[in-house]
Amino acid sequence: MASPVMVVRLPRGPDGQSRGFDPTSPRYHALSPSSIQASNNCSGSSLEEEQRSRSVLRERFLRSLITMAGKPVNFTMYEKVDVTATFGASDIDILNFQVSHLQTPLGVQKEALLRCPDIIAYTFNL
Repeated sequence: MASPVMVVRLPRGPDGQSRGFDPTSPRYHALSPSSIQASNNCSGSSLEEEQRSRSVLRERFLRSLITMAGKPVNFTMYEKVDVTATFGASDIDILNFQVSHLQTPLGVQKEALLRCPDIIAYTFNL
């Protein structure tokens, strides 16, 4: 039997036809890509240094994902929730973590996906 699915829609825009934010609003301007400070204004050496630093941090993060595969990991989530699970894998965009034996305050889930934006920090033993 099919279950009904709720669909969440954005409110109508200021013109009455579109859905989304008013392009003249302060929130729209604050979230637009042009408001983000780009590193293009930096000198050549500081730009290279920033790229090198980002590269090192990215490599460390990816190595930590490889290292924690199959190990118990403690995740600190929003709303002060701490959960423990065995790390399985990450999707290619690193938006979700696949875990097993997820121990939550409500019980244990055999398999689960954790959304990365909901995770504040994670720790595991080497």
